[in-house]
Amino acid sequence: MTEQTAPTTGGGEPATARGEQTRQLILDTAMRLFREHGYARTTMRAIAQEAGVAVGNAYYYFGSKEHLIQEFYARSQDEHRAAAQPVLDRDESFAARLTGVLHAGIDVLTPSHSFAASFFKTAAEPTSPLSPFSAESSGPRQAAIDLFAEVVSGSTAKVDPELRPHLPELLWLAYMGVVLYWVYDRSPEQVRTRQLIDGAVPLIDRLVGLSRLRVLRPVTRQVLDLIRTLRH
Repeated sequence: MTEQTAPTTGGGEPATARGEQTRQLILDTAMRLFREHGYARTTMRAIAQEAGVAVGNAYYYFGSKEHLIQEFYARSQDEHRAAAQPVLDRDESFAARLTGVLHAGIDVLTPSHSFAASFFKTAAEPTSPLSPFSAESSGPRQAAIDLFAEVVSGSTAKVDPELRPHLPELLWLAYMGVVLYWVYDRSPEQVRTRQLIDGAVPLIDRLVGLSRLRVLRPVTRQVLDLIRTLRH
């Protein structure tokens, strides 16, 4: 029997655990340089040099800085789910589950706060692939919406049947608002963002509960109609 060699990448790296280690090294190096120098001032060449790999190898694993950020999004979402799992396993209260998931998201993002504002200037461009609303970000975005769907489905909350299928996306949009506030929060350890979460969740919880009242159903339908209009 002849010995088969492992396939190699475009940069000569074997497509093995070593290749995955190189990929992780490039990503970790990029995140560190983004924090130290900002997103805009960090080049792929600088990332490759700091990681000790050929520039061509860096481009093999990540075609651009945008691809690095998309990987960051995906891994951050995986970390968010893992950090939120204990509260999802423990609590059935909608408010407790939502509070835990929102705080877990900020916990995961906190190490990146130093470069978040400069990065957001790029991500905020409507046509940017780094926008959380872009087609390129659809995977992490759907994973986040699925996490908020679990917040709802595993809770004891009584939700208006018309609202229920749309509630996870609405909660994700609320989370995007919290993240935007966090980006520009200069309070010590972003304590104001934590206060925002703790203050907003009881209001959301109450609105979700009130959505079942017959007198408020026309308002709920108006909100859902507006969402449908904005999607088209």
